[in-house]
Amino acid sequence: MDLVIVGSIGYDDINTPVANGTDLLGGAAVYAGLAATYHLPTLDDEPTRVGLVGVVGDDFSVYDQMILEKSGLNLSGVSRLDGKTFRWSGKYEGAMENVETISTQVNVLSDFQPELPKFWRTPEILFCASTHPATQVAVLDQCPGAELTVLDTFLLWIETEFETLSSALRKVDIAIINEQEACAIARNETLPNAMKLIISGEALHGGKGAGSGPRGLIVKRGSGGVLAMLPCGLISLPSYPTGNVVDPTGCGDSFAGSLLAHLIGRRGIMNDIESMRSALIHATITASFTLSGLGISGLNNIDRGPYHARVDRYRRIVGIQ
Repeated sequence: MDLVIVGSIGYDDINTPVANGTDLLGGAAVYAGLAATYHLPTLDDEPTRVGLVGVVGDDFSVYDQMILEKSGLNLSGVSRLDGKTFRWSGKYEGAMENVETISTQVNVLSDFQPELPKFWRTPEILFCASTHPATQVAVLDQCPGAELTVLDTFLLWIETEFETLSSALRKVDIAIINEQEACAIARNETLPNAMKLIISGEALHGGKGAGSGPRGLIVKRGSGGVLAMLPCGLISLPSYPTGNVVDPTGCGDSFAGSLLAHLIGRRGIMNDIESMRSALIHATITASFTLSGLGISGLNNIDRGPYHARVDRYRRIVGIQ
């Protein structure tokens, strides 16, 4: 498998100033997976390139399963257990830069211990989405042969599971997190300083003595764009300027899925600044489509023509040929 994504699959209730919906297909693994398969399409007679590992309840609909399979995702790593699927409810206001979580129902996800299919344990890229750090550590330990390991996290885990999260961060090549999370981990409000402290390991539990952090750190800054600190150097890119903001849910996850899809087949890419910049551009543009629709609708209905036109326009905006 080229890319294995471990994370939540669930249903969302979302309320924004311009749209709202209930029982919307969502979850970090779903957004990341749909973005990845958009950039890694396969023909009907070809093996799938992106596999999901997660859990759903007996209320997960066949229709939603078909949406995921039709996109090209391999669901062999998804378990179906008795009980209800993970559910999240959130509300956005104003410029929609932040979300208020109304409720989180962990349901079958609470006792889930992912077991990757044996033939998925040497993926080119392993992505641990924002699941519990203990789950991330367990998954990383199952895949010592992964060529590139990546994780995301969530503010809750920084506040409640910092020691375990620190262990996970020390095990991966790249962490993809948002600005609030980076500053919270480092306890430093100056982002470049916070990023250096995380990479060096000084900001993590046990400090430098316990080992360095991830080799690379990619920080999502919402409307402020992205800042990446990598072995190849520092990359800063703005967000794509769009006034069509419907629902930001899943933007960070689709950003990650798109980015990782563009790292497939590129050995040593963390030392290749032009290829990393190109991957970050595609991640930024994919996220801009995600927020243009409610739930997965903006991401799941991207036409190739408008997509590439937006990439070209963005490149001209930032002065990249």
